[in-house]
Amino acid sequence: MRLQRSEQQGTASVSAAAAIRHDWRRDEVMALFALPFSDLLFRAQQVHREHFDPNEVQVSSLLSIKTGSCSEDCAYCPQSAHHQTGVQREGLLPVAEVLEAAAAAKSQGASRFCMGAAWRSPSDRDIDRVVELIEGVRGLGMETCMTLGMLTESQAERLHHAGLDYYNHNLDTSEEFYSQIISTRTYQDRLDTLERVRQAGINVCCGGIVGMGEGDEDRAGLLMGLANLPKHPESVPINMLVRVEGTPLADAATLDPLVFVRTIAVARILMPRSRVRLSAGRTEMSDEMQALCFLAGANSIFYGDKLLTTENPQARQDRNLFGRLGLRMAGATAELLAG
Repeated sequence: MRLQRSEQQGTASVSAAAAIRHDWRRDEVMALFALPFSDLLFRAQQVHREHFDPNEVQVSSLLSIKTGSCSEDCAYCPQSAHHQTGVQREGLLPVAEVLEAAAAAKSQGASRFCMGAAWRSPSDRDIDRVVELIEGVRGLGMETCMTLGMLTESQAERLHHAGLDYYNHNLDTSEEFYSQIISTRTYQDRLDTLERVRQAGINVCCGGIVGMGEGDEDRAGLLMGLANLPKHPESVPINMLVRVEGTPLADAATLDPLVFVRTIAVARILMPRSRVRLSAGRTEMSDEMQALCFLAGANSIFYGDKLLTTENPQARQDRNLFGRLGLRMAGATAELLAG
């Protein structure tokens, strides 16, 4: 009888944990981070199974469609004009070249094609050209995602009418730590763009970066900020800092891998219905670390050998890991999985 009562209480607590909330307090989030590791992963996995197939991973591919010379001073970014990183400036890629890359990504199993341009904010003329890319990629039967910087209300409306599925605009870190990473754009600027994207009817892709020298409270603050948005982002990319020579964070201390896994688990608990995506930094993650992240509730990755300007694991390497873990790519064919 005691065991049965304990099991019932456990089921009730999981259901409560999986409730969709937008009123998290920082002390509550910190308490999740402080749980014993096995308890945290167990709770995250239970929440994950309430909302997703635990053995399926959504796969996205990311291409830089306009590279370098960005006027923002983000301390982590090799594309900033403020840093000497050796990244060469490139204008907006031709439509044919982008569509070729999208078709190649689709053939490797990607269901969403994400395009990033190093702009602080695009001009209306830039949007004209971006609309062509959205329409072309959708014509291939893929979901589309763009990250272009800050948007006006009318620009967000135009992207929606072009058929854009997702817009990426990360919070990056907690509001308190934000000014130590970026000075050319405020935290409120980011919130304003997210609101315009939502109002236009576009799905939101929004996450952050860990390993930039922030503390536990800042990681809790980042996730609290995401979870307390009026609607949870449909996709939540969690990036591990890629330390690039020439950026102010080139010598940042290496993040404890278990802290990263805890961040994934807490994100899953706070945002039960969101896709939590392993993003930048996977080349420095062992297979075992990635396996723990999937166990903690990650169910999306960026696929392909490059993320904008930084390295990413080869597609075949990811398929091999998926096979060893018994994971499936959402929508992938049996022939692809066997390849």
